[in-house]
Amino acid sequence: MLIYFKNSIRITTKNICNSISVRLCSNLPKSKSCSQLSVKAYGQPTATTHPHLIKDGEITPFIQRSEFQERRQRLVESIVAHSLNCDKNSKTHLIVIPSASKQFMSDKIPYVFRQNSDFLYLSGCLEPDSCLVLATSNSLNNHHAVMFMREKDSHSELWDGPRTSCEDCINLFGVEQALPITELGKYLECYMKSNGRAMLWYDFLAPIQKTVDSVMKEFLDEKFNKMWESPIMFVHRLRLIKSHAEIQLMQKSCDIAAESIANTISFSRPGVTEHQIFAHVDYECKMKGAEYLAYPPVVAGGNRANIIHYINNNQVVANNEMVLMDAGCEYHGYSSDITRTWPVNGKFTPEQAVVYEILLDIQKRLIELCYTFPSLDNLFDAMCSMLGKHLEESGLIRRSFTENPVRVAYKFCPHHVSHYLGMDVHDTPSVPRNIRVQPGMIITMEPGMYIHSGLKVPKEYQGMGIRIEDDVLITNDGPVVLTKKCPNKLEDIEKIASENQRA
Repeated sequence: MLIYFKNSIRITTKNICNSISVRLCSNLPKSKSCSQLSVKAYGQPTATTHPHLIKDGEITPFIQRSEFQERRQRLVESIVAHSLNCDKNSKTHLIVIPSASKQFMSDKIPYVFRQNSDFLYLSGCLEPDSCLVLATSNSLNNHHAVMFMREKDSHSELWDGPRTSCEDCINLFGVEQALPITELGKYLECYMKSNGRAMLWYDFLAPIQKTVDSVMKEFLDEKFNKMWESPIMFVHRLRLIKSHAEIQLMQKSCDIAAESIANTISFSRPGVTEHQIFAHVDYECKMKGAEYLAYPPVVAGGNRANIIHYINNNQVVANNEMVLMDAGCEYHGYSSDITRTWPVNGKFTPEQAVVYEILLDIQKRLIELCYTFPSLDNLFDAMCSMLGKHLEESGLIRRSFTENPVRVAYKFCPHHVSHYLGMDVHDTPSVPRNIRVQPGMIITMEPGMYIHSGLKVPKEYQGMGIRIEDDVLITNDGPVVLTKKCPNKLEDIEKIASENQRA
């Protein structure tokens, strides 16, 4: 028996049970606005269950159902266009994007669940062990979106909370069809039997969910004429340019982190522990609305700031030491990333001030350079050039006719000066750093200097580690600093760092 989908996609259901056949029929319910959904529990917040978070028509805060549908359509169009340009000779395409699964720290003790960003970007679904499939028809750019979800289970829901039913998925997520995750393999088999020259898009090299990956590997091993590629590069290219709603979310995430870090600086004083600083910024972010910190923060006092990814955060910060804190928060799926370095006693030493002002000047000039839409690699090269010149002019290094100051600068700052930022802290990692930035991108700007014992500098500079990091939106009218609510000028840092000093 052949059953026809919307947009003329067809699959064979001969070997599928009658209950599946009913779900696969073409008489699918129309999508409704959230206001038409009955007030009941779902597997995630909705406008009816959480009106303080989500407005009518939104799936997640600030983002309308229609935006998720547009994202899926743009993904299909970009993949189809790529295939036509590469002469893939495929009439149809099957795109499979899995959700994340719960992870456990020990027996029955889960970590806080965080959704796979690519799946969340395309669906808005916050539930684990799910999957989104986009199937094109012979008209190529048209597609049929199917959500595969965990089935309702009263026992599991008693312990872990409600699940969204397949029937409710259609309305909630704006997809054409929803099926139990256990039927994914049968769906793929039926689709491919009717579309033998279909191109399969799934990331076999970096599996996200064991259940889906097992189904996909078994599916690939079957005797079908299948070609496959990873769709992740295409998803990341879409995620790279933020929509108006995403920029609003990013601004809110940056505001929360900026204000929280400023308050944490004013909280600190000599004798405070790194752990207490960590706890304070965590508390501030959550009280202002963030779900959690975007990553384990670096809270490094004194010489420990030269360990770039120091996250032990278990020492006491002594008088005359600086604190380097790299922290950000996640607000409804969007991350901020800020670094500030300050004197715990409220006053930079003259040598600390020299290094701080060097980095502040470099950061300011790099942000101004964004008017020319450079690549991130261009920004790194510019930073090394500026830093090398500053090192010579300040007397931190001797002028040399044999060693390039740019190469010397890399010894003082061995990390890149910028990365893409968005749903993930190091966002869209498949996108190279050698492309020019474009309006709608958000990047970090984070020059640093780490003066460890292996560097030959005057002894009064030894042991310093300083970094200044802000988040920057690229626009047609120039760069916009999203984290400006967190002071970074030397005199402003000293002012707020002095607020909690003991007499």
